[in-house]
Amino acid sequence: MLRFIEHSGWAGAELQPLAGDASTRRYVRLVRNGRTAMLMDQPRGAETATCPPSASAQERRALGYNAMARLAGPDCRPFAALSHYLRGRGLSAPEVLAHDYELGFLLIEDFGDGRFADLIAGGRAERPLYEAAINALVDLHAQPAPSTLSVPGAGAVHLLGYDAVAMEAEVLLLPEWFIPAASGAPLSGEAREEYVAAWRGALAQLTERAPVVVLRDYHAENLMWMDQRTGIARAGLLDFQDALAGSPAYDLISLVEDARRDVSVDLAHAMTRLYIAARKSRETGFDEEAFRFAAALLAAQRNTKIVGIFARLWKRDGKPRYTAYLPRMWGYLDRGSIPRVEWSWPRASGSGCVR
Repeated sequence: MLRFIEHSGWAGAELQPLAGDASTRRYVRLVRNGRTAMLMDQPRGAETATCPPSASAQERRALGYNAMARLAGPDCRPFAALSHYLRGRGLSAPEVLAHDYELGFLLIEDFGDGRFADLIAGGRAERPLYEAAINALVDLHAQPAPSTLSVPGAGAVHLLGYDAVAMEAEVLLLPEWFIPAASGAPLSGEAREEYVAAWRGALAQLTERAPVVVLRDYHAENLMWMDQRTGIARAGLLDFQDALAGSPAYDLISLVEDARRDVSVDLAHAMTRLYIAARKSRETGFDEEAFRFAAALLAAQRNTKIVGIFARLWKRDGKPRYTAYLPRMWGYLDRGSIPRVEWSWPRASGSGCVR
């Protein structure tokens, strides 16, 4: 790491490690002569490999979670590729200043300390920040997702689809990790089969004719206020290396059903209306009903997945602080999705089959 820093022109910089997050990456701020940059360290052996673009559903299941959910895994090239793409669209993503893809090091632009979540906690009005996030999303969704993304200095990566195999792998994290942690016993085989069948039936209804780039962790802790920039560039984007091609509703749900902070129902509805109005003004024939249906389904899918992920972070990775977010996630699932729809989902008797 020190050799990479030196070869990147930052020898002698003060190293300020940042607090860890839910990933295997770590970040170190470099400070020298009044300038700063951010070092991203993605250990190459810390995660299992992702799948090749041509892998079948059966092959992906055999390769494990990363291949099924199609994550960036131990490769930092997807971050560089997404940064290049987003910046080319006029959005604010950190510029990659230097790279060593083989060792897993990137030196990237430092966006400072203006996280939306921190600014709001400090008394900043939340609505203008969320409106900036919505405006950036609308612009990102104005174009369909490309099939490949150029990696500066290293060819290209495929932007894979956020499909039913990926989403099924994610919702299976709940019975795999949360149920044993909460009940002390694994889910029975019969109950698991019923759970999988229910999700497969639901996910089969999700079709997206024009997939967009889905950043996947689009929320207040990954958004930075860029005070010196204007327009869509005011919302700085972080943590997008796991992007896929999928429904535009997913990132809206990420924003307004935030796992780490409470977002009021009023604000969630207001931002949903703002997004839909902006899409309608840009696109003839925008299907609001289909969008709201996708948002309802993806809200359930995402929040179910996160319950499983936070339980896994606790039990497998020794990060019990994530259990503090679980009541919020169950609250989202209890109240239903934020879009108002005129039909009801079939419910099991009692308090719901998941619990």
